[in-house]
Amino acid sequence: MTEFSVSKQIQGVKITMSAGKLAQLADGAVVVTIGDTQVLTTATAKRTMRDGADFFPLTVDVEERMYAVGRIPGSFFRREGRATERATLTCRLLDRPLRPSFIDGFRNETHIVTTVLSADLENPYDVAALNGASAALSTSPIPFLGPIGGVRLALRDGEWVAFPTYEDLEASVFDLVVAGKRNEAGDIDIAMVEAGATEHGYRHFKAGQVPSNEETITEGLEAAKKVIGELIDLQLELKAQMPAPEEIEWPVAVEYSPEMFTKVEAVAKSKLEAMGVVADKHERQAQESAIRDDVLESLGLEDDEIREAKNAFGKVQKNVMRARVVADGIRMDGRGLTDVRKITVEVDLLKESHGSALFTRGETQVLNTTTLGMLKMEQMLDTIDPYETKRYMHHYNFPPFSTGETGFMRGPKRREIGHGALAEKALLPVIPDIEEFPYAYRLVSEVLMSNGSSSMASVCGSSLSLMDAGVPIHAPVAGIAMGLIEQDGEFVTLTDILGAEDHLGDMDFKVAGTEDMITALQLDTKIESLPSEILARAMMQAREARMFILGKMAEVLPAPREELAENAPKIEAIQIPKDRIGEVIGPKGKNIRQLEEDTGATIEIEDDGTIRVGASSTASMQMAKERILAIGFPPEPELDKDYDGEVVNVTKFGAFINIMPGRDGLLHISKMGGGRRIAQVEDVLALGDAIKVVIREIDDRGKVSLELAEGVELEMKPGASAPTERSDRGGRDSGGSRGDRDRGGRDSGGDRGGRDSGGDRGGRDSGGSRGDRDRGGRDSGGDRGGRDSGGDRYSGGRGNGGSRSDSDSGSGSGSSGGQRRTVSFEDDFESGN
Repeated sequence: MTEFSVSKQIQGVKITMSAGKLAQLADGAVVVTIGDTQVLTTATAKRTMRDGADFFPLTVDVEERMYAVGRIPGSFFRREGRATERATLTCRLLDRPLRPSFIDGFRNETHIVTTVLSADLENPYDVAALNGASAALSTSPIPFLGPIGGVRLALRDGEWVAFPTYEDLEASVFDLVVAGKRNEAGDIDIAMVEAGATEHGYRHFKAGQVPSNEETITEGLEAAKKVIGELIDLQLELKAQMPAPEEIEWPVAVEYSPEMFTKVEAVAKSKLEAMGVVADKHERQAQESAIRDDVLESLGLEDDEIREAKNAFGKVQKNVMRARVVADGIRMDGRGLTDVRKITVEVDLLKESHGSALFTRGETQVLNTTTLGMLKMEQMLDTIDPYETKRYMHHYNFPPFSTGETGFMRGPKRREIGHGALAEKALLPVIPDIEEFPYAYRLVSEVLMSNGSSSMASVCGSSLSLMDAGVPIHAPVAGIAMGLIEQDGEFVTLTDILGAEDHLGDMDFKVAGTEDMITALQLDTKIESLPSEILARAMMQAREARMFILGKMAEVLPAPREELAENAPKIEAIQIPKDRIGEVIGPKGKNIRQLEEDTGATIEIEDDGTIRVGASSTASMQMAKERILAIGFPPEPELDKDYDGEVVNVTKFGAFINIMPGRDGLLHISKMGGGRRIAQVEDVLALGDAIKVVIREIDDRGKVSLELAEGVELEMKPGASAPTERSDRGGRDSGGSRGDRDRGGRDSGGDRGGRDSGGDRGGRDSGGSRGDRDRGGRDSGGDRGGRDSGGDRYSGGRGNGGSRSDSDSGSGSGSSGGQRRTVSFEDDFESGN
């Protein structure tokens, strides 16, 4: 096994391509490395062609592996499932420049698979996959007319930066991906462009950066050509190192013979020219079908010649349309080259939707809706990108009836995902910051009619529905699709192309943007040697159309509505100290659940103390805000003031009472009986009980000691032990007064010196000595290091001079006149007793 590898520094970034080590049974397999991002791309083709194949069955798959970023998939099955949206968009990014780059008539099943082996979360993998796919095909025996190079450029501070990292893109205005290949003259032809303003691009522009306008993007396309040339050279260097691939005689499909084309053209051309201009799509299709049937019948063809003749008729039809446009400047529906079809705009169609708009341009019609929600409704992403959530979501639906056809509806296809992503890309730069407008957005574009550029109609409808909902977007966005026809070296650019013009033309060029800048760009070409000045001219022509459409939109809704939609959630942000977040949440979320239940609001909390409150009414919003602020910035409790509280925790030494939002105090068990001794707290109180208390003490740490308010008596719970009357606890012997008791002995009159009557404490037997051991603090003169009269056993003293005359938290005088301070509830609580 021999591994072949080439590397090159391109614009300061090292690009490595290697082959020969992995996936050797594929026709071609190349690993491309940028930074620590590595992708393996393979290319495989069948040696035989399926009978009757009338299209090129190319399949492109991108496999994102979570091990590439050291993660276990977050799904229930803990394995990768359906391709992510990012993977699907990368498939389209590869397919668009590759598909036109195979020899004519190649119809063998071909499969391109990219597996992301490592993703460093700095360098995007899509451009590496594009170059890897081209290199795999170029080093294989598959009849590929490459290589193709692909590069990403970022517009940052007026400069185009090649191979930008995710961090670079965050600080950039525009993200531009360009693919191209070298023509016979040695120049680079642009084959595909996928571009858009970054999420913060519009704000960077307003802050002073160079905008992504037509002139700047033209410069970016020129800058991309140089890098593409270097990438093509790197692929050719790898190919030169490797053994020549096996020679294979690939079958080639012949759509029609020259003889059949001549026969069909002789009959059909004049009929198609005479048909002239027909504006209505269905009427035009009906007349074309009638002419085709008449031509086929007049030629008297055999059954096995019918398909060949139909293919030839399609070519004649294409030639007639293109010649009319180039020679006469007249299009299929009678418009001029720069004319935009009739536009009608309506807003506020759906009363339950937060925002809605109907945008109709000719026979293309899109209904767009905007739905707003709390940020917790943002989409969670389980991908190998550094992004974990997405708060702006755009979904595009293209049902079969939109083109007057039947079909199956089994969820979004790649085309629908791609068109939705393009519209999302166009609108995202004008969405307000999360601090300014803390909402999640879901926009849905329902294509109701389609005859050319429904994706750009979705952009216009989205802008209108957002403004209808009251979203303060930075600027309206409109989009237009441009076409191109090349005939005998002459190029003609078409504005607002029809579906048929897209099919029969040489370019599909979609441009979306505001009045100031381009926010999205997508280009696919079918021809080589497309001059840069033609693209620049097309962008300027698209700008004129964009300004026209923005004007039509402004006639109906010139700016976002001043008020948010009545049924949209009202969201406000509150900032509280971080150390108060726990008080808002409460134990196991009890407090926040209660807040939402009492107020009807929805509450979201972030680690920095930001709390977002969403509610359907102003009253609900205000109530929730007041209660949260009371917890975050609680009023100070006052001594000797009565409070209505609730029992929130019960311990063996007392009950914690919530007296105000975020502030609890302790009602000690000794304060519950009103002169009676309570055996346990549960005999009189339970969680959730309401109780009126008064503050008697606030210590230097802010802890609150409570007593029952005047006139309040607690009732015994069913099954509770009967309370007992307090005794004065004067002594332990019968009839003795504890206050007069001498600590000398445990029986009446005894000396404490020993455990039997009259004994000396020196030993445990009567009169006996314990040797040389001195007990320290338990006899009057001994020193025990801390238990003598000066010692502190708890918070107070229990030495020879200590008094046990009172067991409550107050103090009493003993026989020696000493004073004892009892353990406070705070000490008990902190020690876990």
